[in-house]
Amino acid sequence: MNKTNQLKKEVKKMAEIIFFETEPWEQEYLKKNLKNHKFKGYKARLTEKNVKLAKNAEILGVFVWDKIDKKILDKLPKLKAIMTTSTGFDHIDIEECKKRKITVCNVPSYGENTVAEQAMGLLLAITRKIIESVERTRKGNFSLEGLRGTDLKGKTIGIIGTGRIGTYMCKYAKAFEMKVLAYDKFPNKEKAKKIGFEYAKLNRLLKESDIISFHVPYCKETHHMINKENIKKLKKGCIIINTARGKLIDTSALLTGLKKGNIAGCGLDVLEEETAIKEEKELAKLTKVKQKLVKEEKLLLKNKRVLITPHNAFNTTEALTRIMQTTVENIKAFLKGKPQNIVK
Repeated sequence: MNKTNQLKKEVKKMAEIIFFETEPWEQEYLKKNLKNHKFKGYKARLTEKNVKLAKNAEILGVFVWDKIDKKILDKLPKLKAIMTTSTGFDHIDIEECKKRKITVCNVPSYGENTVAEQAMGLLLAITRKIIESVERTRKGNFSLEGLRGTDLKGKTIGIIGTGRIGTYMCKYAKAFEMKVLAYDKFPNKEKAKKIGFEYAKLNRLLKESDIISFHVPYCKETHHMINKENIKKLKKGCIIINTARGKLIDTSALLTGLKKGNIAGCGLDVLEEETAIKEEKELAKLTKVKQKLVKEEKLLLKNKRVLITPHNAFNTTEALTRIMQTTVENIKAFLKGKPQNIVK
């Protein structure tokens, strides 16, 4: 029996589908579009305490805050597929899922322009001191002292990763008449020629860029792409933008760069240890190394040269609708025995 027929045989006509971290409108959308199946949605994040709610799940829906590891999987004996409503999948133990023959599907494309727009927004907020300006006028103070910004036109931006999101970032940067250097493990020279940017080695990009923006997934190869060693190579006064994954940048190195002046400012939508910084109760569960990391992140939060948003780059009406549409398509394809957007 081939794999497709095996999938068809394994999944019942009426599947039990459980989703976590879903808003009421998302639950309604999923329920309406999966009406031939037993669907239940929860707003809560999936944890070891509430995983029993999904004990009969054949298809599990999760988001980036839902950590799916061996402990969770052990409590889901009927599970056949995981649908993550995100592009990233580092919150799921993919190897453990493979061992158990659990199919994992993601949403590879939903908000490439959405995330790139957030990155540009963070950059403009830093270079034009928008946050400080608004805070000042709200207090009735219209003084311009200390609010002088810098132009983007003519600056060199280093874009790390030229996938869907990185490509949009290249286009937006060119619209601002910036020089664009890009780094990617798999350079697309045709794309570079069409948009008008140049591929460069990482060391050159770090040395020459006035701004560096991250648009790569997290994996072993991309862990701490900015670290204590290469932070010294950055052009003095560089601005760092990260809307990708927190672990791409060593937080300790970032603090050092800010202190020594290598880095003029940061715009971050992601942090290395996001769950614990969001929820104080999670702090006690961490190792001493990770507790130190959270303390460093709190220093970033207090730094006036650092703008941090709460992993919000994906969060637009249009992008969320596209996520739901693709997720429903992923589920239906899996139930037909022809899974799509499989994470390998």
